[in-house]
Amino acid sequence: MAEEELAPPIEILIVEDNPGDVRLTKEALKEGKVYNNLHWAKDGVEALEFLRREGRHANAPRPDIILLDLNLPRKDGREVLLEIKTDDRLKQIPVVVLTTSKAEQDVLRSYDLHANCYVTKPVDLDKFIVVVQSIDRFWLTVVTLPPAKQ
Repeated sequence: MAEEELAPPIEILIVEDNPGDVRLTKEALKEGKVYNNLHWAKDGVEALEFLRREGRHANAPRPDIILLDLNLPRKDGREVLLEIKTDDRLKQIPVVVLTTSKAEQDVLRSYDLHANCYVTKPVDLDKFIVVVQSIDRFWLTVVTLPPAKQ
């Protein structure tokens, strides 16, 4: 049997201030078929440092996809989204807004800022896992992600 060349892992950055949601997301992604590395930024400032490879994130990999909460300390998710989508080095990274907000103005603002999709987090644990697995199936197995810009 010929050796198959293994694809590199999908690099996922989750920007989320709730450690419980990060843990659930990690568990849900573990059950998926795609090999991935999950990186966590606990607020908007840290997310931008990770993306720009600043400070302790100097060796951070470029994420293939970003899961972004809107309601974050230090720098709001909307501000983070704006900075990502106006930065030529980052704007092609798909951003999935994953938040508890169902507010119409948040949905509209996120799309105005060029979010790739908007997903409302269910409060129910089992439904939350299903939502994360749906994101995994769609974004990591169906969609062709853009190659990293050099």
